[in-house]
Parts: sequence; C-alpha cells; structure tokens
Amino acid sequence: MTTMKRLWRLGTGRFGILIVVLVLATALVSLIWTPFDPAAVDARARWSEPSWPHVLGTDNSGRDIASLLMAGARTTVIVAVGAGVVASVLGIALAALGSLTARWIRESVAVLVDILIAFPVLIIAMMISAVWGGSLAVVIWAVGIGFGVNVARVTRPELRRVLQSDYVLAGRASGLTTWQNLTRHLLPNVAPVFIVQLSWGMAVAVLAEAGLSYLGFGAPVTQPSWGVLLSDLQAYIAVHPLTVVWPGLAITLTVLGLNLLGDALREAADPTLSERAPSARTHVPGVVA
Repeated sequence: MTTMKRLWRLGTGRFGILIVVLVLATALVSLIWTPFDPAAVDARARWSEPSWPHVLGTDNSGRDIASLLMAGARTTVIVAVGAGVVASVLGIALAALGSLTARWIRESVAVLVDILIAFPVLIIAMMISAVWGGSLAVVIWAVGIGFGVNVARVTRPELRRVLQSDYVLAGRASGLTTWQNLTRHLLPNVAPVFIVQLSWGMAVAVLAEAGLSYLGFGAPVTQPSWGVLLSDLQAYIAVHPLTVVWPGLAITLTVLGLNLLGDALREAADPTLSERAPSARTHVPGVVA
C-alpha cells in the first residue's frame, strides 16, 4: 500500500488534507472573487449581524468579514509556503553540512544549530522587525530560519544513519560523488522525516504570522490578514463577540489541520506505526481455520 493510500485511510490524514485543500481553494478563489471588496468601507453597514448578503456580518468599518477572511487566506498561504521554502533550503543545507563535511565543520554546524534553536521563532521575528519593520517578508524569513534550524536538527541524525547504509557505502565505493549520493540515496530516504517536519513548520508559520500581525509586527494593517483582523476586532469583543470567533476559528482549524496532517504523514510513512502486523493464527487440533 502506498503512503498516500495509507494517509487517506487515516482519519487525521483525511481531515488534514481537507483543511489544507479548503484553505488553498479559498485563497485561489479570492484572487478572482470575493463577496465584497475586502477594503471597501460602508458606514451604513457597520456591525451587521450575520445575514444575507453579509453571511458572517461586518466589522466596525462596515467591511464584510467573509471577504476579509477569504483575502486573509492568501496571506496565510503565502507565509506558510514561503516559510516552508526557506526552512527546507536552510534545513537541508545545515543537515548536509553537519553530515557530509570535515569534522570541524560538522562540529561547528552542531554548535550553531544548538545556539539558534534556543531562540523562539517569535523573538527572532520581533528582533528582525525592530530593525527592518513589520512585513510579511520578515515573518517568512524569521519563521523559515527558526524552523529551518529545527528541520536540520531532526534531519541530521537521520542523514547520518542513512550514510552508514550498505547501498550508500556501495555507491561511494563505485565512484559516486558526494552530491550524487546525496540526491540519489540520502535525500529520498530522509524525505518522510523531512516532509513531516515541513508540515509542522508550516503550521508554526501560520500561527506565528497571526500572532505577529496581532502584535503589530507582521502584515501591515492595509493587507488582509487573519491576525490583523483579530487584532482589529478584539477591542470590541465585549460588545460583538461573534465577530472575533471567525478569524480565531480560521487560524485554529488551519493550524490543527496542518498539525494533524504532519502526524498522519509520519504514521503513513512508517507502515509499522499505521498498520498492525497480522497476528499468527492459533492452531487448535480438530478445528479447521
């Protein structure tokens, strides 16, 4: 059974896939259509209750919350994918340097990873924002660097384990270069661990973007973002509590979906976790199985 089939058979895998597909579809649809212009202000429609045509109501400026959530999905996807790319490149590079190079380089990389991993992603992002100003690029690079170190820390021991495999040693003996061994044997064998870490890193990116935007260090206030929307509406939570539910629910479901997808990927990639070995049949004399 393939990994994808095992993934779909898992309830957490199906839920994670559906949530990710829903967020991606919403982001793509918002490029060409939203019920209202997310930036359009209508003083006559301030604090409209959920009804047609404002199915989720409006905010204090009369902006349609459903349209803001759809446009905010684009920001979420951009940050998740961008941070994932940065984390992938950095994580693979550090893991390769920490496994395939001279001893002093390997030890230096290990020390560097241990130092960087001590700094929380949000702290790194806020320090960068203090210098360069709040923007999506800051969030992407901060989360990508922060989680790329985590990817390297988890991938490096797996890469070193695969290095001792017979087929890698045989490839080295047959004249394969380090790069050929890396692309043909090492990376494909650590891919399951790497993909799982990447899905978790994208969940961290979504949560970090929302948190940083809420604190004013992430997306600018003019750009639709779930974190910015949550920050705008929380001041009115005592009077209009339902409006805060929608961006909070969107963030929660997206992060939950990505985390569950990562767990399901880990289980699906390792058949010993996802499938029980068939138990031996007990033979009873005189009974036909």
